[in-house]
Amino acid sequence: MSPRPRVAYALGVIALTALLVPPVWVVLAAVVVLVACGVDVVVARDTPLVERSAPHVVARGVPAPVVLEAGGGMRTVVRQPCSAELVMEPQQAVRRVEGALTGLRRGRHMLPAPAVRVDGPLGLGCWYRRSGEDAEVIVYPDVPQARRLARAAKRGQLSTEGRRRGPLGLGTEFESVRDYQHDDDVRQINWRATQRMGRPMSNQYRVERDRDVVCLIDCGRLTAAPLGDKTRLDVALDAAVAVAETADELGDRVGAIAFDSAVIRALPPRRRGAKAVLASVFDLEPRSVDSDYRLAFAAVSEGKRALVLVFTDLIEDAAARPLLDAVPVLARRHAVVVASVADEELEELVVEEPRRVIDVYRAVAAGDVLSARDRVVTALRHVGADVVTAGATAFPAACVSSYVRMKARGLF
Repeated sequence: MSPRPRVAYALGVIALTALLVPPVWVVLAAVVVLVACGVDVVVARDTPLVERSAPHVVARGVPAPVVLEAGGGMRTVVRQPCSAELVMEPQQAVRRVEGALTGLRRGRHMLPAPAVRVDGPLGLGCWYRRSGEDAEVIVYPDVPQARRLARAAKRGQLSTEGRRRGPLGLGTEFESVRDYQHDDDVRQINWRATQRMGRPMSNQYRVERDRDVVCLIDCGRLTAAPLGDKTRLDVALDAAVAVAETADELGDRVGAIAFDSAVIRALPPRRRGAKAVLASVFDLEPRSVDSDYRLAFAAVSEGKRALVLVFTDLIEDAAARPLLDAVPVLARRHAVVVASVADEELEELVVEEPRRVIDVYRAVAAGDVLSARDRVVTALRHVGADVVTAGATAFPAACVSSYVRMKARGLF
């Protein structure tokens, strides 16, 4: 319960007239204003029902529509309180709010109950109340992007670094001979059939299905490093979910293992496993511990041959030594891809023209870090791993492209 500002304005005006009219009239006017305010408050005391239409699940960084509408006959201002993890714009309006809710942090979060201010008919008094209950909102990684990439990969329209890949590979199992199509690879042309039929003919190959794909997700201290409004782990999970969705589209089995100094989550590969992977990893958070690659790799190495994508951070040689020591053991049995987000800010420091002396020192330091990372990449390739590096925006597409390329070549 609260008086509105206009009550103070009215009493102020009455006070200013005290020198011009008899005191009894001043007192009477003040009493009338206060009584009217009390009546307003009594009339507006009922809490209106607020209907809220809000999603239970949203993707991190992707706005989702939310509608709040208050019932009752009084003038009602509706506001949606938010938290550091969930923001909404706009938050407040009279009677009906149509806004966009955006999740800023993955995990399970509570959306507070709507707040209302009910004004009396005279606008002199009001009530502030909560209407309804808190609601849980689950914030996933960027699932819409993951599904777009998966569909593009299946159609052969996946674009990375400005280049569009053709149809999904050649496969390795012969299926049939058919008429040549304009987007066929030249290696598909069956020259004998072409000569015999008098028109271009192509071999049709079957891309193998039911292959195993395992996403190994590093949740150690290095993955907490910020990349704009995300962390390295956020970007890695966006990519892992994109790979899982693509595996579903291409008929492969997919699983996930999350680890730091211990194995946190372990989901064996399964058909149509993208939903299970998403449910298993969406709330992962980095911890301030060093990652144990050997322990994580041991959880994979016992299974059948698979494509293992290791989402981690690559820094200088000494810090990457545990990874370099562990990869050869895994690469003996599996096809291994080490995926790491490139630090675009460091790359910009190297190429930007320095304007101050401090800029020169920063460029040199950035160059040293990038050179150390290049040495780690070279060493990983030498011990049998493929390496994917890309900026945060292009990283999911780059990881999906690597998976599709290795599948088309029959490497797992």
